[in-house]
Amino acid sequence: MKWGMRVNRCELLAPAGNLYKLKMAIKYGADAVYIGGEAFGLREAAENFTPQEMREGIEFAHKYGKKVYVTANIIAKNSDLPKMRKYFKELYDMGADAVLIADLGAFFVCREAAPELEIHISTQANNTNFETVKAWYKLGAKRVVLAREMSLEEIREIRANIPEDCELEAFVHGAMCISYSGRCLLSNYMTHRDSNRGACAHPCRWNYALMEEKRPNEYFPVFENERGTFILNSKDLCMIEHVGDLIESGVYSLKIEGRVKSEYYVATIVQAYRNAIDDYYAGKPFDKGLFDEVCKVSHREYYTGFFYELPKEGAQVFGTSSYIRECDIVGIVREFNLETKIAKVEQRNRFFVGDEIEVMRPMEKFFVQKVEWLKDEDGNEIDAVRHAAMTFYIKLDQDAPVDSILRKKKGN
Repeated sequence: MKWGMRVNRCELLAPAGNLYKLKMAIKYGADAVYIGGEAFGLREAAENFTPQEMREGIEFAHKYGKKVYVTANIIAKNSDLPKMRKYFKELYDMGADAVLIADLGAFFVCREAAPELEIHISTQANNTNFETVKAWYKLGAKRVVLAREMSLEEIREIRANIPEDCELEAFVHGAMCISYSGRCLLSNYMTHRDSNRGACAHPCRWNYALMEEKRPNEYFPVFENERGTFILNSKDLCMIEHVGDLIESGVYSLKIEGRVKSEYYVATIVQAYRNAIDDYYAGKPFDKGLFDEVCKVSHREYYTGFFYELPKEGAQVFGTSSYIRECDIVGIVREFNLETKIAKVEQRNRFFVGDEIEVMRPMEKFFVQKVEWLKDEDGNEIDAVRHAAMTFYIKLDQDAPVDSILRKKKGN
């Protein structure tokens, strides 16, 4: 029997860039979320959590029997260590379920300051072989996040050579970094923003051309179309069709990338992977509709990363750095009357009476709704929802609990 079928069900781990996204991730099916505080994480662009928000988020997650992991995976400098000591103790006191660390010095600071706080080793630590994983385990780490550059065959070999209670985590969906396991100096060199300390400017997505030293201002395209030349622009990772292979390889935690993505992205991707995982354990074949779901969020072209083979030129997007968007979120349900089936909704994008929309619900299948009428907050009938963040009312054919999402396919 394969490893993944012998142990407890795998974990679905979701990104949470702020408190609301944390709540949405949990409502839509995540087993755990990873968040960043106001220091020591690798996503300065995310809103991140104040101490009070962190306490509230942990309390909310624990109420639902879910877990919260906090990122502290910068490459630490001397000046960081005293503040880290205090921070780790505060995380433990708040009830955080684990902290993600990449730096060996920070690891020992955490062990001393909060010896009972569970430690997960970040992918930034370059975890590519079973001796590395065993070394971290012997030092006291509970889990190791594998490098994105690992194949399923290599993961199976690692699993076979480490203790059974040492957990493996792997990224299974989201943006891919052009540099090895995110250890990039390109941003630092070009913009003085250090990606290893959370401030990446994403220069890998920029438009480039080649210039020969003795021919200044004479640019030679590396590869181009009418939109430009994007030589470092990776496709997005998507393994939803291969959840069974991931679990059977020995990966315990399936991790979704995207702490700077929207609540709509989080809800959609989490729910799709939740259903794929549940179907796997129920012995059901893969539902192709789940791939359609992950295509409804803003994304680059998808591929399977390093899991099956070394990526070749097909793993890059050379013609554009833009995202593919098949749907727009048009509103989020804030209240719902079970008797009248009238929803109070907060607007996100405009739409009109007569449009066809989809209503996505936490842990339920979405339904298609023809918009028969709309009313503003004062009860006046309107023909469209045009104003940003306005509150409006809509009659629905089925139940739509709070935090259901209204979305509209482009072109409809």
